[in-house]
Amino acid sequence: MTKFESSVKHIPYSQERVFTKLSDLSNLESIKDRLPQDKVKDLSFDVDTLSFTASPIGQITLKIVEREPHKCVKLETLNSPLPFNLWIQLVPVTEAECKVKVTIGMELNPFMKTMVQKPLNEGLEKMVDMLSIIHY
Repeated sequence: MTKFESSVKHIPYSQERVFTKLSDLSNLESIKDRLPQDKVKDLSFDVDTLSFTASPIGQITLKIVEREPHKCVKLETLNSPLPFNLWIQLVPVTEAECKVKVTIGMELNPFMKTMVQKPLNEGLEKMVDMLSIIHY
């Protein structure tokens, strides 16, 4: 499995508060208008699933498969041109602050890895940046 990791970002909210918001995908309603409209379309979600069309990838549906209280939310694709897993990891800094990192794991041959590495890394950085500026 090939792993792609975002940088670590600081969040000025408690680990518990951030986990509570991120472990319920219906909370994405509050950031829907911040997503790049040219890149993310047809966004829909409920407590456990998230579905959207990402240019130029296509339709992607993710489902939460594990919630490790206050530490990690793990998702995997139900529908995607390239199946993958995504982990949102939270680490406390103080009682009122935490750090976040996003990791994607997918099975790739060396040719595919070279094709998707740059856009995936850029996407991960945009995702972790978004997670770090949400009001929790």
